[in-house]
Amino acid sequence: MKKSSLDEIRQRFDADVERFSNLETGQTSTVDAALAMALACDAAIRAVPNIQAILDIGCGAGNYSLSLLQRCPQQTGTLPSVDVTLADLSEPMLARAKERVSAVTAGTVQTKQGDIREIDLGVGKFDVILAAAVLHHLREDADWHAVFKKCFAALKPGGTFWIVDLVTHDIPAVQSLLWERYGDYLVALKGPEYRDHVFDYIGYEDTPRSVPFQMDALRKAGFRAVEVLHKNTCFATIGAVA
Repeated sequence: MKKSSLDEIRQRFDADVERFSNLETGQTSTVDAALAMALACDAAIRAVPNIQAILDIGCGAGNYSLSLLQRCPQQTGTLPSVDVTLADLSEPMLARAKERVSAVTAGTVQTKQGDIREIDLGVGKFDVILAAAVLHHLREDADWHAVFKKCFAALKPGGTFWIVDLVTHDIPAVQSLLWERYGDYLVALKGPEYRDHVFDYIGYEDTPRSVPFQMDALRKAGFRAVEVLHKNTCFATIGAVA
């Protein structure tokens, strides 16, 4: 199947800023969206109690950065002093994310527009990297390995990387079963037409990988510990420590 270009993906998200500014309306197609975000952010706080710098890859309107910052320790009446770097293909998404995130941190907030494969992330800069519903846009296995290596290099020693995303399954029968159950979830949510709409754009835009593939790739990139925080049907939350 012909896959969408990055420019087509960017255009779709440019036009959908308002929906993605609200977790409840922006992530309804993701099973356990609110739980996955809470788990990733709570785990990030536990793993790195004194977070000073965050990178949010594919930040969208900034929901994950907002959720993490709200959990950061702060003195009464003050904002946490955490620097945030927001990366996304969509300039309108970045503008909204910067506006929202700047309101809840006393640290600096900067944006990087572009393909994560090409953006310069630096070396040893971040305590936490978040990647929610974005890595499934990578195409080739080599892209996944390159991005994981880049993220590992960008983290401080002991820094953590949290992935929340659509996943596939290596056993065809399991993939078929869980894809069917995901379809049932979408039908119950908004009906058969919605299921077909979601399946169509996943088929056109996305090339997800399995949890075992990602865990193996994270270890090959240099991460010393990898955990699965949560998995339900075709969605998983994975954490890794540099």
